[in-house]
Amino acid sequence: MAEASALVLFSGGQDSATCLAWALDRFSRVETIGFDYGQRHIVELQCRDALRKGMAALKPLWAERLGEDHSLPLAALGAISDTAMTREVEITFGVEGLPNTFVPGRNLIFLTFAAALAYRRGIRHIVTGVCETDYSGYPDCRDDTMKALQVALNLGMDRRFVVETPLMWRDKAATWALAEELGGEPLVSLILEASHTCYLGARDKRHAWGYGCGQCPACELRANGFVRYQEVRQR
Repeated sequence: MAEASALVLFSGGQDSATCLAWALDRFSRVETIGFDYGQRHIVELQCRDALRKGMAALKPLWAERLGEDHSLPLAALGAISDTAMTREVEITFGVEGLPNTFVPGRNLIFLTFAAALAYRRGIRHIVTGVCETDYSGYPDCRDDTMKALQVALNLGMDRRFVVETPLMWRDKAATWALAEELGGEPLVSLILEASHTCYLGARDKRHAWGYGCGQCPACELRANGFVRYQEVRQR
């Protein structure tokens, strides 16, 4: 039996699109939230509507469960973030080993705002596509971070939120496989065509794995995962 409600942090990328399908399969009401923080790849936000409409068209039950979409401007985050995600600079790795695409505090801020909205909307489950299996090393994507943040949100808002991380222990190949499990080939095709992952915001070239520059860390993860996913399918 489906639980009552969920709020999905929905950027318009592969991971959040898969998480939306995951939530639609489990909860009777699913709302989405996106954030405009001045990201370099802001084109991802323009993909959200096509993905939502596409998923609603895949299954009548998903269409019935898909609720409101919310969008919040967080320009202040971009203003204080001197990173390759918010500035026209080359993507490099810092002395700590982290790529300069890391936006300090981003997921902490996103989840705090999402929880504030969930509080008002009477939603218990907050779904995010963070992962520490096949990722760029961001500390705010780690399981420990999510568990600690769930405790802080529950204490600070006196609620029993559940921060759901369905991709935490899945690599990108497994994420593609999950999409197929949830919505078959039609969902995989929708995510390939309509979602956006490239950090540079490039959508002028269509690859087998979707649109992107093909060289940034996000494109490399997505492309390599798609190749591994296809190899497993062909065995």
